[in-house]
Amino acid sequence: MPERTAVVASASGLHARPAAIFAEAASELDVEVTIAMAGEPEDEAMDASSILSLMTLGAANGDTVVLRAEGPGAEEALDKLAALVETDLDAE
Repeated sequence: MPERTAVVASASGLHARPAAIFAEAASELDVEVTIAMAGEPEDEAMDASSILSLMTLGAANGDTVVLRAEGPGAEEALDKLAALVETDLDAE
């Protein structure tokens, strides 16, 4: 399963506005994407299109997360979402 690691750039982490922007982008993709904190077991990954899951994840500014997707278009989806994580969405 393809995966990407990304460092959270938003000052508030993946909380509130950044989580909403990220969840919306993930939900628009044709593949299911999961997210987990780096070092966590793969089976503890959460649905990346769920704002509640993102806020529960507790990813703060500077934390590393792991994004995983499977299926046609997975690589492109991961590239897009990793770029979002590495953008300060609080400033958008």
